[in-house]
Amino acid sequence: MDKTKKKKRNRTALVIISFLLAALIITGVYLYNTLFQPFSLTETTYIHIDRKKDYEDVIRQLNEKAGLPSEKIFRLLAERMNYPNAVKTGRYAIEDGMTMPDVIRRLRSGNQAPVNLTFNNIRLRENLAGRISQQLMMDSLSLLNALNDPANAEKFGFNEYTFIAMFIPNTYEVYWDTSIDNLLSRMKREYDLFWDEGRKGKAEKIGLTPVQVSTLASIVEEEATYIDEYPIVAGLYLNRLTRGMRLEADPTVKFAVGDFSLRRILFIHLEVESPYNTYENNGLPPGPIRIPSIQAIEATLSPQEHRYLFMCAKDDLSGRHNFATTHAEHARNAAAYQRALNARGIFY
Repeated sequence: MDKTKKKKRNRTALVIISFLLAALIITGVYLYNTLFQPFSLTETTYIHIDRKKDYEDVIRQLNEKAGLPSEKIFRLLAERMNYPNAVKTGRYAIEDGMTMPDVIRRLRSGNQAPVNLTFNNIRLRENLAGRISQQLMMDSLSLLNALNDPANAEKFGFNEYTFIAMFIPNTYEVYWDTSIDNLLSRMKREYDLFWDEGRKGKAEKIGLTPVQVSTLASIVEEEATYIDEYPIVAGLYLNRLTRGMRLEADPTVKFAVGDFSLRRILFIHLEVESPYNTYENNGLPPGPIRIPSIQAIEATLSPQEHRYLFMCAKDDLSGRHNFATTHAEHARNAAAYQRALNARGIFY
């Protein structure tokens, strides 16, 4: 009888042990499969960690953008890997097929995905600061203050008027959390690369420095709507400079007045006191009136050779221009344009 009871107890114990072992195995398989379950994404997604380094926000973004296989297991694993105490700023790529350990290792190491920083069609420093801050972890006001700081301009070899010329519109690969100082240094390196010996030689040939080329190119781009007119307009202004004539460029007056929307330049505008008013001042203005595009810079470096000294918008208001070599011819073109404005009720 005792032997029978003992056998029953042994069988019971064996069943319990087998059950527990099976449960452990099932749990282990579940944990392993969940732990290493790959993210299923149709395309790479990105999470952004700002200077707050908010761990809970990281969890939220991973859930919303990538779909964590298990938030609970992710948290346990992140604790074991000491990630909550090692959160780093940046923009991080979460790719299809990655596992939760892969993601944590990437986040913890600070292995960022760079941003393709792009800026073009920029007129004012406020516009530049705003455009860049939309793409980077950067406060627009702080960047604007840096752009307006004469000490920064001097540090990179410019002044308060010419500093904007350091920014060549293009696409640059940078890290999302780059600092303002690092960004400015990067833009100076790109500026120096852009102004190679070939472009410097072209600038010297037309009697201008690189900054003066950017200044003239900014006027050319504001004046001409169509790229094919850039070399013609550049050649015209260079002709005027060579002859000691004032540029009398309407875009510089708009800049001086602070209103680029003006369709009609009146005498009251021409009298504005500003170093940028090329109706009142000789030579080029002290700096660019916008950030010129690469196309405008290249056109200014390779101007069309002609004898034009005057230009006026066509009376069809197409945005194209009539060019003239004499003031009498220009006066006729200007009169036709004024009549077209009057007919359309455009008085300012």
